[in-house]
Amino acid sequence: MQLERILQKHGFGTRKACRAMIRDERVAIAGNLLADPFADIPTAGLVFTVDDVDWPFCEFASVLLHKPAGYECSRKPQHHPSVLELLPLPLRERGVQPIGRLDEDTTGLLLLTDDGQLNHQLSSGKRKVPKVYLATVKHPLDAGQIGQLLAGVLLHDEPQPVAAAAAEIVDELHLRLTVTEGKYHQVKRMVAAVGNRVEALHREALAELILPPDLAPGQWRWLTAEDYQNLGVAR
Repeated sequence: MQLERILQKHGFGTRKACRAMIRDERVAIAGNLLADPFADIPTAGLVFTVDDVDWPFCEFASVLLHKPAGYECSRKPQHHPSVLELLPLPLRERGVQPIGRLDEDTTGLLLLTDDGQLNHQLSSGKRKVPKVYLATVKHPLDAGQIGQLLAGVLLHDEPQPVAAAAAEIVDELHLRLTVTEGKYHQVKRMVAAVGNRVEALHREALAELILPPDLAPGQWRWLTAEDYQNLGVAR
């Protein structure tokens, strides 16, 4: 693939802008600066550098973000900044978008991608992908509340009771809850339905993919082959 096309595909601007970047000696492969925008570059295993930042060639861009509080999962946020502002401009220009949504005050694991198939696989209600949350609640938890969550609670505007796939008391004011649906404010509404209130909410895992402990709030990384395996999707 021509070098200018590689840069354009990865969100570095128009072909004209990409040609200018190359001719300004801002692009390198394996430490070697490249000056020919039309050079034919093999893409298998390619990692190129723009302004000393490494970019792996990828047909689709899929990343894992540790979402902090105070960000909306929207390209057109209403009251808070968009989570997309936490990503570098080339990723935003590629059109990555969140897979599902976390409320602006919810923190934790969030995936973003420009791969429509992956987005569908993980957000489709038919697949029932488990999502694990740690909720800080206002009132002490008890076994009765856990039993109700596992048996199913009736939420407003829902025709059938909604049950947790798993629920456990971590300590008096912390609940670990697993759900397989993505209903609006689902965890908060379920906890409210058993007479308690969520004060803080953090997503720990999606399927078998756990938020890396060394990924600080606001940081992101590329999805790895192991991540795809833990998500239960083929790549």
